[in-house]
Amino acid sequence: MLQLKRQVSESYFIGLLLAIAGGYLDVYTYISRGGVFANAQTGNIVLLGIHIAQQNFEKITTYTLPILAFMVGVMITEIVKLNFRYSTKIHWRQIVIALEILVLLAVSFVPEGICNDLVNTAVSFVCSMQVESFRAFGGGKKYATTMCTGNLRTATENLFYSGVHRDRKVRNNSLQYYGIIAAFIFGAVISTKLTTGVGTKSVYTVCILLFVVFVLMFIQAEEEEKEEKEKHF
Repeated sequence: MLQLKRQVSESYFIGLLLAIAGGYLDVYTYISRGGVFANAQTGNIVLLGIHIAQQNFEKITTYTLPILAFMVGVMITEIVKLNFRYSTKIHWRQIVIALEILVLLAVSFVPEGICNDLVNTAVSFVCSMQVESFRAFGGGKKYATTMCTGNLRTATENLFYSGVHRDRKVRNNSLQYYGIIAAFIFGAVISTKLTTGVGTKSVYTVCILLFVVFVLMFIQAEEEEKEEKEKHF
């Protein structure tokens, strides 16, 4: 396979789909799995501290396991990257996406209120793999698909300097970051509706989104490879 100039995983559209999935999963675990945040671990770390201070030791496991799972997910992602980084048949990020789908499918079979700690641990594992794998879009713009704080900071910083320097490119960068945030909110809204109505099976929505991302990476890779070949003729 020819070396591509741009990672297909850095497609802005893929970033939007992953942000929708990120917002969806955060609401999913909060509503149906006992009020735990699956994505950004700051909330869980704060809640862990509160329960330690209040000596609610039975709650410690509830918030410790997702934090540890997040750490393990980062490590597993790096192992996948090291072993499949130069694969010409499949992108290592597609392997990560496939693992995410398999874990979420398993989660869908666990009824609400049963093994919530285990489910939240699994979802945190999934989210950590995603945030570790997809870290840039549009040729190097750093972002996150499972949390919004950094995106909000970067979007607002770009908005400020677009006004100071009258720079259209910087303004467009700002709008792209706000678009990622809007996608995350959209995912949260949809998750609230579906999870409240359907329950734990609503996680299938994320599986579908991730499968679309998996397929898109194949399609875009083929298109870019074809463009590269045409340039040499």
